[in-house]
This record gives sequence, structure tokens and C-alpha cells, in this order.
Amino acid sequence: MISIDPKDISTGKLHGYLLGAVSPRPICFASTIDGKGNVNLSPFSFFNVFSANPPIMIFSPARRVRNNTTKHTLENALETKEVVINIVSYDMVQQMSLSSTEYDKGINEFTKAGFNAIASDLVKPPRVAEAPVQFECKVNEVVALGDNGGAGNLVICEVIKLHIAESILDGDGRIDPEKLDAVARMGGNWYSRAKEGMFEVPKPLSTIGIGVDALPERIRNSRVLTGNDLGMLGNIEALPTAAVVTDFLNASEENKSLIASGNTEQIHKKAQQLLCDGNLSEAWKLLAAHESNT
Repeated sequence: MISIDPKDISTGKLHGYLLGAVSPRPICFASTIDGKGNVNLSPFSFFNVFSANPPIMIFSPARRVRNNTTKHTLENALETKEVVINIVSYDMVQQMSLSSTEYDKGINEFTKAGFNAIASDLVKPPRVAEAPVQFECKVNEVVALGDNGGAGNLVICEVIKLHIAESILDGDGRIDPEKLDAVARMGGNWYSRAKEGMFEVPKPLSTIGIGVDALPERIRNSRVLTGNDLGMLGNIEALPTAAVVTDFLNASEENKSLIASGNTEQIHKKAQQLLCDGNLSEAWKLLAAHESNT
């Protein structure tokens, strides 16, 4: 066993040890709004419930290690004192991951990640329609834990209204963990799924992904591709070039024949399988070939 004094290692390395050891961690998918009405949506895994009477949840947007700046969620919570905490199920994990991209202030992550926003009843920030549970909260207090990069900020939230999808309830009206199918955060790229255990979601681009809103309409409205599929497709910096698509088709008579058929459903099913196999690049080339052929 190794023994470490936190002061003897970098913040980044310590951060990795903490996240790798204290896991899995529930995810607070927080929607907030600033004083000008700009909506922000971002996930945080420093999160849990701490009281039932009053109902209190706490999450912590940490200061960025690389440049000691604060996140838009924290700024909005301080400014408007309201937040909606949405619970993340497996069906929305890829879109949730895409929303963690550091888009500029004023960019709506609901739109970029392809989520539907629905109005809250008691607070200004909207709820994530796809989330199986949504908690409308007022911010009672924000406790800064330090002023250096990596320092947390405890956003102490009181739940003033909650919304639960009936589809996740059992016969006695309690939340069924299998139906909820919640995901939790672990270290690195690892997550844990309530029903099936560990899986990986590559971190979003260090650059800015195009987002679900930038996908061609036929892809965005596909009857085959799921929200998770769209989340992966939106996490690219640019669409494949015409030359790349041509080379892709010339390398496979099977793919060339599939594109020539014009069968959107079959093309999307093959792209979905490529995504399932972790081959985002090939999936995009296939989809781009279909788009350019019609």
C-alpha cells in the first residue's frame, strides 16, 4: 500500500485518485439560468442528497484546475438562486456527456445536446424532458471551499417540487431501480449503469463538438438512431469531407451498394451498429455518404 500526503502531488493527480476511489457517484444534471435568461445545462458528479426534512441536495461545481475559472452553472446559481436537478438514465448518457462540452456562455446546451426543455412550475430554469426524475430547487446557500483551481463550491439546494415519470414506478408507487436505470460516474472515462455495471463514454472533445443541433435533419429525426447515438454523432469537430467519403465508398463494394440502395432505415441501422462497436468515424462516413447521395 502506498501512502500519500495530498500536498506532495499535483491537484490533477489527486483529483484522479479521489474520483477513481470514491465511485460510483450519482450525477446531478443541473439546469440553470442567468439574469438575462440564458439557459445552461451541465452534469456534476460531486453530488448527493443530504436531508429529507427539509429535502436538501448538494452539488459542487469545482473551479477549473487549468486556469482557476468558475463554471457557468455556479455563476448562475449565485445570480438567480434557482436550479433544476435532473436525474440521468442510461438512455440519455451520451447526450449528457456531450452537454459537458465547455460551450461559450449564452450557448444553450439543451439545443447542442438535443434535449427537450420543459417549463418548471416554481423556478425559472427549465427541466430536461428526457430525465426520469426532475427536482425543482431553490438555492439556499453556496459555500466556497477555496479560491484555487480544483476548489469546490457547495451549492446547497432545497427541493420545492419534484416530478417523477410514472413509467419508472413499481406496483406500490415506489421508484424501481431497474426501470430508472440510472448511471453514475467513476474515474477516467468510466461510468456505472444500475442494471449492467461498468461502461465507458469517451470524454467530449477538448475542442467544441458540432452538437446534435448541427446534424443533418434526416439524421436528427431518424426513426432508428437513439438519443445516445445522436449524442455520439454530435461529438465531432467537423463533418467528413467529400474526399474522405469518396475514399470510404471506393474501399467497400458493400457500403457502395448500401448507399446506392437509398434505404435510409438500413443505412441508419448499419451506422448504429458501427457506433455500438465504437467506430464513430466509420459511422459518420456512412451517414455522410448517404446525405451526399440524395
